[in-house]
Amino acid sequence: MDQIQTYQPLLFSIAYRMTGYASQAEDIVQDAYLRYQQADRATIQSPKSYLTKIVTNLSLNYLKSAHAQREEYIGVWLPEPILTALPEGEPLEETYEQQETISLAFLMLLEALTPPERAVFLLHEVFDYSFTEIAEIIEKTPENCRQLFHRAKSHVAEKRHRVSVESVNQRQLTASFIAACKSGDLATLTKMLASDVTAWADGGGKVRASLYPISGQVLVARRFISLIHRVPADNVLFIEEINGAPAVVSRSDGHLNWVQAFDIRDNVIVGLHTLVNPGKLAFLQRQLENRPEPFLSALQVLP
Repeated sequence: MDQIQTYQPLLFSIAYRMTGYASQAEDIVQDAYLRYQQADRATIQSPKSYLTKIVTNLSLNYLKSAHAQREEYIGVWLPEPILTALPEGEPLEETYEQQETISLAFLMLLEALTPPERAVFLLHEVFDYSFTEIAEIIEKTPENCRQLFHRAKSHVAEKRHRVSVESVNQRQLTASFIAACKSGDLATLTKMLASDVTAWADGGGKVRASLYPISGQVLVARRFISLIHRVPADNVLFIEEINGAPAVVSRSDGHLNWVQAFDIRDNVIVGLHTLVNPGKLAFLQRQLENRPEPFLSALQVLP
């Protein structure tokens, strides 16, 4: 079983990218391990391929059952955020090195794909599986898989914004954004935002949040100045690496209140993703609590 556990990062990464839910991805991986234990080992030539097939198909089944739930979801739906680096900057998982494909912006792009397109695109583009391997995993022909991949890649390429900013610069821009919001400096704030910047907020009907995306420099800038000024005095704001990029996290009394993630390109913010739905923050809360130092030092806390 220990040898099989070495595939956990890969399997979790596939399930998380497929479903957009870290907690669901954990359940899928555990289910895959149980099925592997109950299987006839003599019929399994490659444990990695076998487990990948189970995880992929469980993820596809989940997406089919979740379709109606997504349609009934109140307001904007965003993926669950995950912690992708320790305070010292050490990656938590090897597979997180592909930072752009774990970003919230990228995961939102995948939502427009059909479940089979998503599976083929991720397995081939992100995890380097051949079309022959993928055909065996999702039980389609290699040619069919190629067609699914090209359709998916065409859609993603049309709207994909590849990260082109160093992590240090992203962190500086993130801190400067919060400082400008706190000071109410509208002129400085708008310069940090792309002309077509868009902001999404996920409250899931549980916490008050905008039901629709908002766009435009001035509108977004004013909205965030107003939001930051309404943050309670006992909330501590600090920067963490969330989904491969710096993000602002709010906590009070050890409780996670919200996460503000940024999509940055060419040194300007092109997208903002705010997660306030408590259910979407539970996995991240657990990640923070489980590491040696649950919260960052004063040097990384925003003034």
